[in-house]
Amino acid sequence: MLVRDIINILEAQSPPEYAESWDNVGLLCGRSDREVKRIAVALDATIDVIESAIENNADMLVTHHPLIFGKINRVNDRTVLGRKLLKLIESGIACYAMHTNFDTKGGMAKLAGEMLSVKNAEVLEETRDGEGLGVIGLLERTMTLREVAELTKERFGLSEVLCFGDPDTEIEKVAVCPGSGKSVIDVSIAKGAGCLITGDIGHHDGIDAMEAGLSIIDASHQGLEKIFTGFIRDQVLGYYPDFEVLSIDTDRPYIVI
Repeated sequence: MLVRDIINILEAQSPPEYAESWDNVGLLCGRSDREVKRIAVALDATIDVIESAIENNADMLVTHHPLIFGKINRVNDRTVLGRKLLKLIESGIACYAMHTNFDTKGGMAKLAGEMLSVKNAEVLEETRDGEGLGVIGLLERTMTLREVAELTKERFGLSEVLCFGDPDTEIEKVAVCPGSGKSVIDVSIAKGAGCLITGDIGHHDGIDAMEAGLSIIDASHQGLEKIFTGFIRDQVLGYYPDFEVLSIDTDRPYIVI
């Protein structure tokens, strides 16, 4: 099995052309003709994740968030990104990212909606060919915002979430957009959602949404998107059951004191 064979599997599910124009997906580091015996899957290519991939003798690292976003002038040990790339290159590990193409046509929001038992789910914001960001649908029953928050914590294994809105507000229709969802606030309101479950909601975004009648549950960027690792592991194993796929689950990058 070669790196390009794994890429073919991943891109059959999430074609690169579904990525946003500003995004940077695909094989970002390494050789496409490298033989792969073990894959590591993670949300982010942090130093700890890369070192774990090396320690576990992985030949390929698949991440949701791209290791490289902007322009690179040089690769050396004087920058964090440079040190990451050097570790990967020196260890012969290919690094592949599937970001907004996975969000748009891959399963992130669909899976999150299923985990919350959202019924009659539809694409929240269409971006291409009937696919898009997030899902919107009905809860199994009418719940208060507090109950929806508790449900989110339970289903995603979270210790807390941030809520914008009256905790006693009754919610029937919800929008779910894993990752950073402030860009879908307006479409959530337009489509009649009572609550948006997402991450990275700022102070003013939350206030404006509340005043427009939309409650928001901010489960953090990592809180919802951590489901990526298990999804990709199962996807690869669905094609090759005897393959070695390691999920590297990382803690959120902050603590609450």
